[in-house]
Amino acid sequence: MLSATLALDPAFRIAEVNARIFGSFVEHLGRCVHTGIHEPGHPRADKDGLRLDVLDLVRELGVTTVRYPGGSFVSGFRWEDSVGPVAERPTRLDLAWHSSEPNTFGLHEFMTWTAKAGVEPMMAVNLGTRGVAEAVDLMEYCNHPQGTALSDRRITNGAKEPFGIRMWCLGNEMDGPWQTGHKTADEYGRLAAETARAMRMFGPGLELVACGSSARDMPTFGSWEATVLEHTYDQVDLISCHAYYEEKDGDLAGFLASAVDMDNFIDAVVATADHVRAKVRGRKRIDISFDEWNVWYMSKAEDSRPRDGWPVAARIIEDEYDVADAVVVGGLLISLLRHSDRVTAACMAQLVNAIAPIRTEPGGPAWRQTTFHPFAQAARHAKGTVLRTEVTAPSHETSAYGEVTAVDAVATHDEDNRSLTVLAVNRHPGEPVALGLGLRCFPGYELVEHSVLYDDDIRATNTLHRPDRVVPRRQASTGPVDGEQLTALLPPISWNVLRLRRAAA
Repeated sequence: MLSATLALDPAFRIAEVNARIFGSFVEHLGRCVHTGIHEPGHPRADKDGLRLDVLDLVRELGVTTVRYPGGSFVSGFRWEDSVGPVAERPTRLDLAWHSSEPNTFGLHEFMTWTAKAGVEPMMAVNLGTRGVAEAVDLMEYCNHPQGTALSDRRITNGAKEPFGIRMWCLGNEMDGPWQTGHKTADEYGRLAAETARAMRMFGPGLELVACGSSARDMPTFGSWEATVLEHTYDQVDLISCHAYYEEKDGDLAGFLASAVDMDNFIDAVVATADHVRAKVRGRKRIDISFDEWNVWYMSKAEDSRPRDGWPVAARIIEDEYDVADAVVVGGLLISLLRHSDRVTAACMAQLVNAIAPIRTEPGGPAWRQTTFHPFAQAARHAKGTVLRTEVTAPSHETSAYGEVTAVDAVATHDEDNRSLTVLAVNRHPGEPVALGLGLRCFPGYELVEHSVLYDDDIRATNTLHRPDRVVPRRQASTGPVDGEQLTALLPPISWNVLRLRRAAA
């Protein structure tokens, strides 16, 4: 059997766990909104048309922040269409997803939903077909107390108190030729800087996110970030990263090691941001909002996009996730936590139905996809401080990334609650690994639980008819701490959560 070790020391810290890393994304895309989070007339809809079964799952998932309303949708979005009496709202064509948007769920409905879900809104503004004036108008509508035309309009529309939105994304994927209103780095950088300056005139306390590259393999990657940040460095707080992964050309081993690419992506953006900081003599540090990430079978996406007509809430990119996909999601979460010193916000895209951990049927049930479980467990148990861990493990060959280690892991230590959590993936496609946790620096800590998501059939999924086919299970074979070490068996292609606690003195 292969063996690996994980060195742990509470003195070697990366950063406090930022709750915003466990964010998600709601876009007007397919059935994410309509028949996803919002379905008036559903047996479990409340008076606002919000699905209570979905709200229950969102809370269980542990989502903290939700980005809205896009995504590519935002680059054609007129926010004014989404407020006021529902019967008077116009239907518009959405060029991004070749759909019709009835605007029956809009800004007020979203803010009502965030309050019920207990999440923080992250609002995106349209810098594709619109600009500075519309962004400032939206902010005034949302955040000004009263006494102006726009704030009073919000009150008339039913929200007496301002929404108080703090985090704002300055457009979406403006480097992408597919984006409505696509711009060069100089064009976008100047517009983003002017928009940010105007928004900051509104008042303090805003957190602004500039658009980074929409993928690491974009031809402008690196130069885009550098140019945009040279324009915006003093005006923004974060720059975005977007990345999606899928198994390609039968390279399962490479797919399981997708976090290697995410690690390199983050490191490259950090290096670029710090270079610009030196160049412009900046005083602050730019952090990363990894506000789109997931497994997405993009090679199939075009096949699911509507070809005829402009339907409302078509079944677009409703990927069904298996065990291998869940293990990859777990690995990406490990990467994000490992970079907690610079990644201070992240959004798994999306939340419901479209490439999502939660699926629904119109008029029917909601259920958890396999990818739901790693996210929910990480959000629930990764508390306190992220530790700088050292994994020593055998390596194996992948077509995508060359040699990679069989085990990847991260640990968090909550000193106040005397708890230690290790999140680990065995990404070897065929071999179990005995992982030894070195606990010399954690005297008195005992194993509470070793949970594992694994199945003999790595293509097993959760479906409408078998919603609990794949769930985390207790790994009973993991024994007690032996001296200063705990040894845990990690099955091949598995996601593992090891929770330890020190008893009170």
